[in-house]
Amino acid sequence: MSRPSTDTIAALATPVGTSAIAVVRVSGPDCAALALALFGPAPLPPRVARHTDYSNLAGAVLDDVLVTFYQGQRSYTGEDSLEIGLHGNPFIAQSILNDLLARGIRLAEAGEFSRRAFLNGKMDLSQAEAVMDLIHARSERALAAANQQLRGSLGRHLGELTDGLLLVLARIEAYIDFPDEDLPSEDHQIVLRELDTVLRGTARLLATHHYGELLRDGIKTVIIGEPNAGKSSLLNRLIGRDRALVSPEPGTTRDFIEERIILGPHCLRLIDTAGLNPTPAALEKLGMDKTLERAAEADLFLWVLDATRPTPPLPDFIAARLTPENTLILLNKSDLLSDVAGVADPDSFPPLPILNISALTGDGIDALTDHITRLADAFRQDQGDEIIAINARHADALRRATECLETARIKVSTNGPTELLASDLRGALDAFGEIAGRIDNERMLDHLFKTFCIGK
Repeated sequence: MSRPSTDTIAALATPVGTSAIAVVRVSGPDCAALALALFGPAPLPPRVARHTDYSNLAGAVLDDVLVTFYQGQRSYTGEDSLEIGLHGNPFIAQSILNDLLARGIRLAEAGEFSRRAFLNGKMDLSQAEAVMDLIHARSERALAAANQQLRGSLGRHLGELTDGLLLVLARIEAYIDFPDEDLPSEDHQIVLRELDTVLRGTARLLATHHYGELLRDGIKTVIIGEPNAGKSSLLNRLIGRDRALVSPEPGTTRDFIEERIILGPHCLRLIDTAGLNPTPAALEKLGMDKTLERAAEADLFLWVLDATRPTPPLPDFIAARLTPENTLILLNKSDLLSDVAGVADPDSFPPLPILNISALTGDGIDALTDHITRLADAFRQDQGDEIIAINARHADALRRATECLETARIKVSTNGPTELLASDLRGALDAFGEIAGRIDNERMLDHLFKTFCIGK
C-alpha cells in the first residue's frame, strides 16, 4: 500500500462564499516550520488556539486569524497540521492560500486529507467513507448511521467475521502442513458450523445494503391513484408549497414530479405521478407509462383515493407490488364527507392500512407522517443497537466473500482438496479486507477519494 506524500498540502475546508468564518487546513511535515515562520517567534503549543495576525511574505497583514497547531498522530491526518480560522471573505481565503503556495505548500487534491488519515492508520476505509456520508446526510437516520460507522461500527462487525474466518483457516492450514493426515469426519462438522456462522454474519451485513441506499438517496415514495383524486394536492401539502399544478380538470399531471422532503427522521423522494385512467387519451397514456416505471422502483406507495367516488381498479402490475409493509391507502377529501356520502367502499380494498386525510385542510397529515415513519423504520435490518447501512462497494465485496465461503462449504462437504479450500477462505478474507482497506489497490483508493470534497 502506498504511503502518504511527503508534500505539505493546504485547502479551504469550508464552502466557498461569503460567511462569518472560513477555515484553511494545512497538513504535512512542514507545518511546524510554517507555524514558526508565520506566527513565531516561539513555536505554537499543540492543540491551543492562538489569536494573531496573518502576514504574507511581503509583510502585509491579510487578516487577524485564529490558528491551531496539531502534532503528529493527534491530528485528523496523523501528521503535523494547522487549522487557520479567518473571516469568511473569499478574497481573504484566496489571498492566504496564494501566500501558502508561495511558501512552497501544495494545493490539496479532493479527499487528500482523509486519504492521509487512512494511510496513517487514523481510520479504516469504511470510516473514511463515513466522513462523506456524515457531510451529505439528509436525515436524522442517515446522520446516526454515518456517525456510528465513523466510530467503527461496521469495522467491528467485520472484525468479528474476520476473526471467525481466521480460526477456520488456521484449522484447515494445519492439515496442509501435515498432508499425511486425513481430516476426521467430526472436524468436518466443526468447520461447517464455523463457516455457517461466518456466512450468517455476512448475510446480515449484506441485508443492510438496501437500507443504506435509502438513507443515502432517500426513500422512493410514489403517489398513485386515479385522476383528480388529490395526488398533487397531497404532494403540495407534504412539501409545504405549491409545487404541482392543481385543477378540478382531471389529468393535470401528465409527467411525474419528484421532490425530496424530510418527514420525521427520514428523507423521502416524493414522486407525484400521472393519474391511472382506465381509458386514457394518447398523452395521458404516455404519463401512465411513466407512472408504471416509477412504480417498478418504488420503496413505498401512497395510494390516494377520492372518498366521495367509487374505488377504481389498479393495473395488475401495480396491484401485485402493494403490501401492508410498503403501502398506505389514503382516503382523501374527508372534509367533504359531511356534505357528500362516502362512496369508496373500504370492505372492497386489499388488506392494506387505511387513513382518512384531507390534502386540502391538512386533516390526518400528522397521522400519515407517523405511519410513513413506521414503514420506513421497518426497512432497517436488525444489527443490535447499531445502525449498519453498507454502501454499494461494501455490498460488492460481501457478495464476493459469500461466493468464496459457499464454494468452501461445498469443498468441506465433499472432502475437496484442502489447498483449494484454503484458497477460497483466503479469497473471502481478501474481500473482507477490501471493506476496511487492508489491501494494496492504488486505483481503487484513487477512485474512492476523488469523490470527496476539496479540504476533506
